Amino acid sequence: MSSHIQSLQQKKLLPSPPDFLSSAVQYEVIMGSVAYGVSNDSSDMDIYAFAIPPKTMMFPHLRGEIPGFDNYSVQFEQYQQHHIRDTAALGGKGRVYDVTVFAIAKYFRLLTENNPNIIDSLYVPENCVLYASPIGKLVRERRQLFLHKGCWAKFKGYAYGQMHKIRTKQPEGKRKELTEQFGYDVKFAYHVVRLLGEVEQLLMHQDMDLQRDAEQMKAIRRGEWTLPQLEDYFARKEADLERVYLASRLPDAPDTDAIRQLLTDCLEQHFGSISEAVSRPHAAERALEEIGQVLQRYQGKM
Repeated sequence: MSSHIQSLQQKKLLPSPPDFLSSAVQYEVIMGSVAYGVSNDSSDMDIYAFAIPPKTMMFPHLRGEIPGFDNYSVQFEQYQQHHIRDTAALGGKGRVYDVTVFAIAKYFRLLTENNPNIIDSLYVPENCVLYASPIGKLVRERRQLFLHKGCWAKFKGYAYGQMHKIRTKQPEGKRKELTEQFGYDVKFAYHVVRLLGEVEQLLMHQDMDLQRDAEQMKAIRRGEWTLPQLEDYFARKEADLERVYLASRLPDAPDTDAIRQLLTDCLEQHFGSISEAVSRPHAAERALEEIGQVLQRYQGKM
């Protein structure tokens, strides 16, 4: 089974993709309105994926480069293209794709930060998983490892961002039509409710169903909520979630050692041993290093 991105690349529909991309994708999902259960026939298909670049691209020092002296060769962190039209899709009706592919290291970093879009990509319904290699399946199975109470600040910040866009952004194209029809941008509005509902699930249950509130979000997209109703909901929900946050059993911070180990396991499953690229200090060495850092901070205060 090949990834959808590989299929798009074989059709030469992806502009200037990295040469390695088609065979490097490990996990690929449908995101956006399809994953949230609120799509319609005109919805674009948003595809998120992560890939493992070649070893020397992930670890430039294997090419003999000296940080601070040599100019780094090309790196890969992310490939993103919007409005890719496949005219042959859907029996000739055509389909438009937005594609985002992350290097596995950046993907893990964003997961560790509890970036809402990236966390969502591990919780899409099974029917939205287009492709998962054994490595992709492993990461999806271990998704709870990335969760911590910092999700509240991240998701709330994204929700505030959507509210700010409702109040200040000048709509264009289809978004302008929505604003003229309903008095405000209902697409931004449903994302506000979605984000608050998602983080509530994470804080309370350490799990998430992206389509739990689909009917509520559909009602918002149909214009059944006024802007004052949305603002009132946001204010009340924010206050409720502050209490949920305080009572949450999620860890206060990410377990970066365990996440790093998972990343290492994924890379070794893909490349074989990476001992020549990544050193693994023993527990005693790490403890001595931490003691040294504490002493340095203490001496700096004297």
